[in-house]
Amino acid sequence: MLVGVSELVSETSTATPGLGFADPDELAAALRSTGYLPDEGLATAAYLALAMHRPLFLEGEAGVGKTALAQALAEVTGRPIYRLQCYEGLEASQALYDWDFGRQLLHLRAAEAAHATGDTETLEASLYDRRFLLARPLLQALEDSPSVLLVDEVDRADDEFEAFLLEVLSDFTISIPELGTIRASTPPLVILTSNRTREVHDALKRRCLYHWLQHPDFDREVAILRTRLPEVTEQLAREVARATAKLRTLDLLKPPGVAEAMDWATALHTLGARDLDPDVAARTLGAVLKYREDTDRVHQLTRGALFGGG
Repeated sequence: MLVGVSELVSETSTATPGLGFADPDELAAALRSTGYLPDEGLATAAYLALAMHRPLFLEGEAGVGKTALAQALAEVTGRPIYRLQCYEGLEASQALYDWDFGRQLLHLRAAEAAHATGDTETLEASLYDRRFLLARPLLQALEDSPSVLLVDEVDRADDEFEAFLLEVLSDFTISIPELGTIRASTPPLVILTSNRTREVHDALKRRCLYHWLQHPDFDREVAILRTRLPEVTEQLAREVARATAKLRTLDLLKPPGVAEAMDWATALHTLGARDLDPDVAARTLGAVLKYREDTDRVHQLTRGALFGGG
């Protein structure tokens, strides 16, 4: 499980104190034990993020493994992971904390019913006790340290939220007027992801280490499919990887990522396929393509050219 992997690594290596891994190769080996297969550059970036206590900004097409890396890092380090899913209109209160107004109101009514209101200032102070605070992902990650904080699809958030996030990541502290300042005893390992639907400001990128994730090459994608889906035959894994690579060369609205390749291989295996039969492949395109225009375009092409064994 989570702690087992990091304990195994630390027992058999000269790991950096407090880090758990001696070098990027050792971290890569631990990640592979979880089923995540990083290349050399990604393993190095993740290692440096751990060693330097710097956020890691991962950018690339959807489905290339950005979110999965954060989950794998949480597993090999034995840390809890907190995920903040970004979207347009996301506000600081939804990322940091909010007060549980319902419980505060019940507390007020209970105090009144028991005639235990006391002076007004004492009653007001009791309404802002820590037990009434709803911690959101950013606060949870700082309080439960060391942890992994995944800020997913930061490019979908507004500029204002991006500026707020930069402030939090600068010193890993959060000020709550009613309670004071909360500081992480150990900075969380922060992974920010972006599908590049818009450009993220340079100020945030400069605060982070940066790595661009691209689609894996053929051999590595086959290895990923075989590792994550051991029930799938090697022949089917190779043909799915080859066909997925061909689909990525087309002018599609949403080229398939590794996640879609795994879904496709799983769908084909569920139907009993041991290799990529063109007819079955055409019937299961919904597992790998997510737009009608993309499906129509592929159906218009010669099936053999896409799903043949060449």
